[in-house]
Amino acid sequence: MILKEDLQAAVEGQRKSLSKIKGLTQREALAKFSPTSTHIEVITGVRRSGKSTLMRQIIEETTTDFAFLNFEDPRIFDFEIGDFPKLDGLFGEEVSIYFFDEIQNVKGWEVFVRQLHDRGRKVFITGSNASLLSSELGTKLTGRHLSHEILPFSYTEFLAYCNLENSNENFLDYLISGGFPEYLRDRNPEVLQNLLKDIVFRDIAIRHGIKNTQTLMEITLFLIANVGKTTSFNSLRKTFNVGSPSTVSDYLAWLQDSYLLFFLPKFSWSQKSISKNAKKVYCVDTGFAKANSLSFSKDSGRLLENLVYLILRKKRMDLFYFKEKGECDFVAFESKQCKWLIQVTERVHADNKKGELDGLTEAMSFFEKKEGFILTLDQEDKLIIEGKTIHLVSVRGFIENFLSGDS
Repeated sequence: MILKEDLQAAVEGQRKSLSKIKGLTQREALAKFSPTSTHIEVITGVRRSGKSTLMRQIIEETTTDFAFLNFEDPRIFDFEIGDFPKLDGLFGEEVSIYFFDEIQNVKGWEVFVRQLHDRGRKVFITGSNASLLSSELGTKLTGRHLSHEILPFSYTEFLAYCNLENSNENFLDYLISGGFPEYLRDRNPEVLQNLLKDIVFRDIAIRHGIKNTQTLMEITLFLIANVGKTTSFNSLRKTFNVGSPSTVSDYLAWLQDSYLLFFLPKFSWSQKSISKNAKKVYCVDTGFAKANSLSFSKDSGRLLENLVYLILRKKRMDLFYFKEKGECDFVAFESKQCKWLIQVTERVHADNKKGELDGLTEAMSFFEKKEGFILTLDQEDKLIIEGKTIHLVSVRGFIENFLSGDS
């Protein structure tokens, strides 16, 4: 329990801090929030990706009649479900819009949020753990919420934040630096290295009672160093001498819940095969991956593939990789229809041309698609092979010409 006067001090202090924050780079996700929606709006994503900033921008577009509380404030460390009535009393009856930051830290939070919703109040919440939020949302708040995943800055947001023009040079800077605002301020890699430690040790190890934190960190670093490559529970268990595949499975699930890593399944018409086959691993941010691994010093191709994954993920598509004789990096489904087949490489040249084309054209035949894409750093070309059109497009060009205005 927490004293009412301590709670009041935190509420008033946070409100004053909000009013002092100005000049924030507008997030593209802001346009996705409808002012007329009555649903509870759930904003999720990795730590330091800008969820709180987005919430502040939403607040700026509302009236002054709102309530706000960040549950990571150390002054309310002991907050528990029994303190919600005190909080409700402090906010008063006139509040129509509520904003709660990292509310999943309080066990039973969903009961209070549902009460507010049942009273006709609009509620926004943020959280950095997918499972902690989804389990409560799926039981107490079914049908009452809309979910929004926030990733670090897109390329467009990066340009706005850094006050830069769109160019090949600045795109390469974005590829290497990523989109974490806190890192972009002074380009100190320790910011991203400390973030990794916070997520692994605080959000995962402490929360789940993991004693062997060294193995957890070693697996995490190994996966970050191998983005774009396939991995499986058994291979990781053998490499790191972990007792059982289920332990590795838990580790990977918790890493994904924290939005640190994502795992791309191999395409199959069989759900059982999808769950059993090895998955490709991707990191939440290319700058984060580079700051926490030495493996990208001479290989920006895998960083580029990681970036394309993040770009496609933001489109909320169903994503897979395809592998038969050859491999195609991305199969993107929209409304259960195959929309895009995409291969990613830093540059197409004589040594890799056949492999890139074979994997893509095989996928095009399998899905009966007449068009496919090879995304590169800066190449622009078009190839016709046996009636199939293959677009060689820079990632910048793909964003501008194929994703612009796409839902």
